[in-house]
Amino acid sequence: MYDPPSYIWAITLTGVIGIAAATCGLLYGGAVRAELGRRRAALLAGGAAVVLGGWFTASAVIAEHGIYGGKTPWLPVAFAGFLTLLLALRRIPTVTQALAAPGTMTRLPLPHTFRIAGVGMLLMMALGELPALFALPAGLGDIATGLAAPLVALRPAQGTGRRRALWFNRLGTLDLIVAIILGALTSFQLVTVTPVNTAITELPLALIPTSAVPLLLVLHLTAQSGLAKPPRTPQPTATVAATA
Repeated sequence: MYDPPSYIWAITLTGVIGIAAATCGLLYGGAVRAELGRRRAALLAGGAAVVLGGWFTASAVIAEHGIYGGKTPWLPVAFAGFLTLLLALRRIPTVTQALAAPGTMTRLPLPHTFRIAGVGMLLMMALGELPALFALPAGLGDIATGLAAPLVALRPAQGTGRRRALWFNRLGTLDLIVAIILGALTSFQLVTVTPVNTAITELPLALIPTSAVPLLLVLHLTAQSGLAKPPRTPQPTATVAATA
């Protein structure tokens, strides 16, 4: 089993934990703006931290025992299972209210800032542990998305800012899909590359496809569905009075 340098561990864990922590912060802020109360907001953020942290820990243990690198394709099973769980949890009323709160859609790009940790993949490629076919598009795509995320989040979710946010989420989703496909082709040796992409099934990189990528995909899908809806326009006072 390959043991990467400590800086690869630091970069990868900072990215994975940062994405999860920023997501918990978004849910807390959304719940407060939805007027659910600070207690319910704290419970929501704490519950999200337990779910995300619990799975990250479980996935790390699985990877440590070499299960993702076995003959059975458990890594894509873990990816699909966690993605399905997150999509289901998104339907919880409290989560739905927090996501629908004013300003939440504008802030959804913020967790993607930590995708700048994709620089770790480029470093792994330079060390000869990742094939360029996978590391270059995945790493560069993540870095570009991470740099663009705070700029998009500062734009209002209307007019040109709304269109930019939509394109940001579409391109960010495409980047993740390309990385997933190339990761599968190179790790399962469906495409002959040198070196073979076995590092993605080991720690710390295994946390990216099994934990970080499903969460990022759900954030992108949530933002796209929310931004696709036409913005609400406040009803003029005169119209309200006439209706009354």
